[in-house]
Amino acid sequence: MGQRKISGDPSRCAPYVFRVCADRPTNAGGRVLAVDYGRRRIGLAISDPTGTIATGLGTIVVNNDREAIARIVAERSHWEYQKIIVGLPLETSGRAGPMAQEVAAFVEKLRRSSGDIPVATIDERFTSAEAHRLFHQSGRKLKGRKGDIDRLAAEILLRQYLDSISPEAEPEDD
Repeated sequence: MGQRKISGDPSRCAPYVFRVCADRPTNAGGRVLAVDYGRRRIGLAISDPTGTIATGLGTIVVNNDREAIARIVAERSHWEYQKIIVGLPLETSGRAGPMAQEVAAFVEKLRRSSGDIPVATIDERFTSAEAHRLFHQSGRKLKGRKGDIDRLAAEILLRQYLDSISPEAEPEDD
């Protein structure tokens, strides 16, 4: 495991040693596209090339899975993403209910259509609730803004994913 010594001006702060986790995957592969799946509205978010920043792209309104997949795949020409993650709406207990099964079927279709782009799922429990909470905290009204919730849910999903793959810097005890 590698170590980095990070120190500042000794008169202002003490030096710290941080442990860098070398056993966790990183996002060296480029941009990641996050998909918050819905039957009619799909929220999208994209990472920066370094996997540091998650930005909501917006919401696409679709009539069926074929249209949804075509639009998601078409985003690659603009954003040049290297991976797609799709939120899997597990039940609170962690079981895969009917909606999770529908999303799993959608993911399989997306994998067949995305060529060499890997498609993964990530547990999205509570991302919509978190998006609603953040939306209400901002003081905005929900009426007519469901697309904003889907975009924000995709952004939260992507942030969770990026956090899960980033090396953690933890203070080491001396």
